[in-house]
Amino acid sequence: MSTGRKRFPVRLNTRDGAVDMSHGSGGRSMAQLIEEMFVRHFDNELLRQSNDQAAFDVPAGRMVMSTDGHVISPLFFPGGDIGSLSVHGTVNDVAMSGARPLYLSAGFILEEGFPLVDLERIVASMAKAASAAGVPVVTGDTKVVEKGKGDGVFITTTGVGVVPAGVNISGDLARPGDAILVNGSMGDHGVAIMSSRENLEFETSIESDSAALHTLVADMVAAVPGIHCLRDPTRGGLATTLNELTQQSGVGMKLRESAIPIKPAVSAACELLGLDPLYVANEGKLICICAGQDAQTLLQVMQAHPQGKQAAIIGEVIEDEHGFVQMETSFGGSRVVDWLAGEQLPRIC
Repeated sequence: MSTGRKRFPVRLNTRDGAVDMSHGSGGRSMAQLIEEMFVRHFDNELLRQSNDQAAFDVPAGRMVMSTDGHVISPLFFPGGDIGSLSVHGTVNDVAMSGARPLYLSAGFILEEGFPLVDLERIVASMAKAASAAGVPVVTGDTKVVEKGKGDGVFITTTGVGVVPAGVNISGDLARPGDAILVNGSMGDHGVAIMSSRENLEFETSIESDSAALHTLVADMVAAVPGIHCLRDPTRGGLATTLNELTQQSGVGMKLRESAIPIKPAVSAACELLGLDPLYVANEGKLICICAGQDAQTLLQVMQAHPQGKQAAIIGEVIEDEHGFVQMETSFGGSRVVDWLAGEQLPRIC
């Protein structure tokens, strides 16, 4: 029976208000922020239990778990924002094992003075991305730090998923003779961030490729359960990720520069900025390594999916005790594609 008493005397001012220290105090203000900001947007049965954890039944299969911190600058960029990125990044990390992502948790570190209108925009974007992916946020945490001790908002997301029986995908399973595939153009995300950060304008708009890839992975695994490796080339880009895989598997790789999809606008922007697109971050791309005889099957499956229309076979795994990534250049030469040295783009994801 309702007593007629309002839970909070005044609604959260999401138009003109800002985060203050009381929003992290554990008292009424924090409860209001959680209820009127986070629960309102993320609302689902498990979250509504209002416990410090989410309890759920687990389907049959191997469980996987991944966590990722998101500290991107700027918070809003062409093609996305820190909210949608925090969902896509963790969903993709879970999916790279061949798993079906099930649930997410989210931790927010908010800086005192951060506008509530921007926070709501981020949370709404995050909720929309989670809903579209079918992977709900079921638990979380909020902390507030003093002004000057944060950078607006940092988000950490953790995801859990289940790998179906018979699927074993790992970075140490690449073998000589395997094919290397990607699902689309490289460097879109990093160039979108840099152009937004530096207020650069190009003739063609460049948007982040941030997207959830788990449905693409599901189609790929259904067609070829024996995929050897999957990895999303985020920080450090394609080149650094391939070097990581060569070290894990104890192999070498040979790429064909002409086969690697890179949009002309991204190439032009990288040339202007002095960047190599092979080292620029991606947020909606994956690398797939599979047995050579499965490559054409996977390529067709990938190209039939909205997130894989530009998929391409870009090279093969070779024997190499040194673990080098080599590339046949468009001019007919050859060069080593080494690890990223230093930092091309700070605060990229």
